[in-house]
Amino acid sequence: FRRAVEEGLLDVDHSIQVGMRGPLYGPEDIQDARDLGFQVITMKEARQLGFDEVMKQIHQRAGDRPVFVSYDIDFLDPAYAPGTGTPEVGGPTSYEGLEFVRGLDGLNLVGFDLVEVLPSYDSGEITAVAASSVIYEMITLIALKKRREQS
Repeated sequence: FRRAVEEGLLDVDHSIQVGMRGPLYGPEDIQDARDLGFQVITMKEARQLGFDEVMKQIHQRAGDRPVFVSYDIDFLDPAYAPGTGTPEVGGPTSYEGLEFVRGLDGLNLVGFDLVEVLPSYDSGEITAVAASSVIYEMITLIALKKRREQS
């Protein structure tokens, strides 16, 4: 994200990162993101604020601007998505992870990606199922947006 900000590719005034947790590269990591202009809601803060408040802040931050969502599969607790290179306990369940996606309805979603799936670590294809469900929900959001624009 640092390089994207330095190259002017991100509008940090309307960007938000949700769910950061665990040991980071250094204690300054979260503050560095904030210093770049991102709003950051750690997983601990998200649990304290509650789902509705987090979604409200996401919608307020994004406003009506074009939104690109990057969903890192290690946002989910490794019990629900073990197939990632950086598993970190304390994340949401797969159900909660999908609710976060569904809560994006109404944003001006123009694109998305899902990153950090590592099939060689994915026992029983648990992560693949979670990832495909997230992607399905993202596609659904774009379809709903298009339907609303046509009516």
